[in-house]
Amino acid sequence: MNTLIPYALVPKNKRFLPLLERIAGLMLTAAIAAAAYGLARLPGLDHIGQMALALTGTIIARQFIGYPERLRAGIQFASKHLLKLAIILCGLRLNIGTLLHQGPALLLQGAVTVAFAIGCMLLIARKLKADTPLSLLLGIGTGICGAAAIAAVSPILKARDDDTAAGAGLIALIGTIAAIGYTALLPVLPLTEIQYGVWSGLTLHEIAHVPLAASAAGQEAVEAGLLAKLSRVLLLVPVSFILVLIMKRRGTLSPGTTVAFPWFLIGFVLMSVYGSLTPGTAMEIPVPAMAFLQQAPGFLLAMAMVGLGLNVDLRALRTKAIRPLAAMAATTVLLSAVTLLLIRFVY
Repeated sequence: MNTLIPYALVPKNKRFLPLLERIAGLMLTAAIAAAAYGLARLPGLDHIGQMALALTGTIIARQFIGYPERLRAGIQFASKHLLKLAIILCGLRLNIGTLLHQGPALLLQGAVTVAFAIGCMLLIARKLKADTPLSLLLGIGTGICGAAAIAAVSPILKARDDDTAAGAGLIALIGTIAAIGYTALLPVLPLTEIQYGVWSGLTLHEIAHVPLAASAAGQEAVEAGLLAKLSRVLLLVPVSFILVLIMKRRGTLSPGTTVAFPWFLIGFVLMSVYGSLTPGTAMEIPVPAMAFLQQAPGFLLAMAMVGLGLNVDLRALRTKAIRPLAAMAATTVLLSAVTLLLIRFVY
């Protein structure tokens, strides 16, 4: 059992060790992201892109090499918090008028996506006789925002720790395969850049998977994809409250259970407002600084990809049932195919 030691009794040379280990983990993700940036400039690899190289490379490396356990905190910080910071900065590129104009329609489309993903997942899981609690977690993650949604609803559903961990790993794995598959299909898809971006945002699992796939079609596709994806992320709050009501009715809700709000969405909107209203005013960001802020999200996203890839342990996933994985793969294919057909008539 771990015993808490008063800070005053911790040796001075070890007081900053956790901070240094976190910084070292972040530096590792930055170094790999920089290497992926360089590789993405080579002939042949330039079609894959920095983010895809960073993610797939680290997933493979994790299985054969691993990484020092002491660096885990910094790596997880990159996959969670740097990802959110990158999304907030992406708001600078989005005009608030676009957000207000498309917001209601995207929320409706996001709601349809979430309902379809959860319903389809549970139906297929029942047919395959897959584990129901894990399948529900995977359905919510598929419909909303991947591992973040699974982590948010796990306390509400009183999910087992191993189910939460397996769900996060499985959804990262399938989402990564789907995102890379999207980039491979891009040349033959009858979609415009905007349509492709929205399709990515409405169907891919993790937030990080959207720029991974959409970047192959250009910056406009990334912006459209993130906007579509964020409409689904926002639905995490009402879905969580619905689950709270259901669990309360059943009398199985633990006291003190709270619903986490995705606050980074507020930052994204504020950045959009600032970027739209300040040009030509005294509050305008100088051109060099603005150029840096507009380029920073790409590298931060690559660092987040590294963190995400290093968190995927295929050996641990092997111990869980194959049936929930098969159900989620089938749900992902159906969601992608149905949305692809519908998006041709909407955009």
